[in-house]
Amino acid sequence: MSDIRPLQAQTVLGGEAAGPIVATDEALSFWGGIDPATGLVIDVHHPLHGTSITGAILMMPTSRGSCTGSGVLLDLILSGRGPAALIFREAEDVLTLGAMIASVLFDAPLPVVRADAETFQALSTRPDLTISAEAIRAGDLHLPLAAAAAGALELTDEDRRLLAGGSGRAAAHAMDIICRMAVQQGATELVDVTRGHIDGCIYASPANLVFAEKMADLGARVTIPTTMNAISVDWSNWRAQGVPESFGHPAARLADAYVRMGCRPTFTCSPYLLADAPGPGEAIAWAESNAVIFANTVLAARTAKHPDFLDLCIALTGRAPLSGVYLDAHRKAQRVIDFALPDAPDDSFWPLVGYLAGKASPDRIPLLRGLAGGQPDRDDLKALCAAFGTTSAAPMLHIEGVTPEAEGCLAVEADHVAFGLDAMADAWRALNAGPEEVELVAIGSPHASLEECRALADRLDGRPKHTVVEAIVTAGQAVIAAAEREGILGRLAASGIRVLPDLCWCSISEPVFPTRTKVVLTNSGKYAHYGPGLSGRTVRFGSLADCVMAILTGRAAPRGPGWRVAAPSSPSA
Repeated sequence: MSDIRPLQAQTVLGGEAAGPIVATDEALSFWGGIDPATGLVIDVHHPLHGTSITGAILMMPTSRGSCTGSGVLLDLILSGRGPAALIFREAEDVLTLGAMIASVLFDAPLPVVRADAETFQALSTRPDLTISAEAIRAGDLHLPLAAAAAGALELTDEDRRLLAGGSGRAAAHAMDIICRMAVQQGATELVDVTRGHIDGCIYASPANLVFAEKMADLGARVTIPTTMNAISVDWSNWRAQGVPESFGHPAARLADAYVRMGCRPTFTCSPYLLADAPGPGEAIAWAESNAVIFANTVLAARTAKHPDFLDLCIALTGRAPLSGVYLDAHRKAQRVIDFALPDAPDDSFWPLVGYLAGKASPDRIPLLRGLAGGQPDRDDLKALCAAFGTTSAAPMLHIEGVTPEAEGCLAVEADHVAFGLDAMADAWRALNAGPEEVELVAIGSPHASLEECRALADRLDGRPKHTVVEAIVTAGQAVIAAAEREGILGRLAASGIRVLPDLCWCSISEPVFPTRTKVVLTNSGKYAHYGPGLSGRTVRFGSLADCVMAILTGRAAPRGPGWRVAAPSSPSA
């Protein structure tokens, strides 16, 4: 008897497809990673950079990064620029949800298959393949497909009432999608959630608007308190800023649609900075990758990394699949990552920790050790979580001696990796290619806190920016209002710094993004990763002190990270 296990693959979403294989062993975020107008990979840090996925059988372990990827995939499908099919090696929700919406609401099915590791490897070496309802064929390989998961899902009487249309068609569609996702995730029941956060209000593509207005026109209304992510324009001022009507009008209409459905126009990617942030153990339903990771990691609240569109469905019903990190067992750390701590880590150290931790743990929750002595504050943790979300699909992490659930979080089977200061410095250099002359300093990805705005004003101390430099801070309306009351806005304005509400660096576009810019300097690990693909510019990374240096001189500091090499003494930053 042979001890060779047969190849195995399972249908997640049915359909037929054929095309060339585009395969990668590295997860990819569709938002910031794929251009919906062309179908090309624009993430300059990804092995597939420059590759077209249009018409291809795209194979990757899972997705990562932004929850907005579901909207990008939906737009690619509806515009005819999408992949022919998706094959994943691991569990995946964001792109699967986009494909599900395309099928359920727009009658445009796209097959999604999950293959085990051996099958994934075997298929990835073939030039092309064909997917039918029953099998995958690739050359001489004929692989039967197991049926999609069809687990029993226990619903309450209220769930069934919503599913039957008792609260209207929009709520019925929402409950149908939630139930489909719950089965796909292996959930056997749904959980009540107390609040939501919508990520789909970013105008990533026309598909986001089509979906939102379709649901609003069907009478959709949220049933739980629901905040909104940053949008793609300054809601009240985009016309005065010169944003073209062709972009500004649909972007504003998208925000209007969600407000019409009862969402609060908070327009921030840092909802955890709001006064009513969730508490430990609270089951919530947030989308937006950095917000999800911060909520689970730092606040000890509980939320899956909900894709765009599912975030609204949950807000309409107050119900989410009881799976993933809503459950104690799935909040365990599966990997230990030891970090060397420098004597004096500055604020540039923590995004690099998150960035490297995500690369080292792209598909599982890690426990980071060796960092407690650095005493990271809330803004350090905000930056760390955001950078982690760009390189990992995991919805949270733990930091020994820092985050509330770190003690006892380690799974028995956890493995181990380590990073020294040389590896940290290598990551800093990888994000710092390009000229030292800087035309734009970008702060606020995720949205800046009041403390960050104050620290920037204190470091500038009224000194004017260099004439060649633009400096822009993006922040939520609540933070901007507090900064105005404290006089911080006036101090920043005196130095020539612009503070913009509503939009964020991952959604900002020309002409608000200064058109003459060639090189951007940011203190955000998240934007340092996504910025080159989103803006088409060279993006450098540094500390807040480095940003101030560039604001005053027009140049990036010609040195390594401040925690490795002493900062120059003049001009003072």
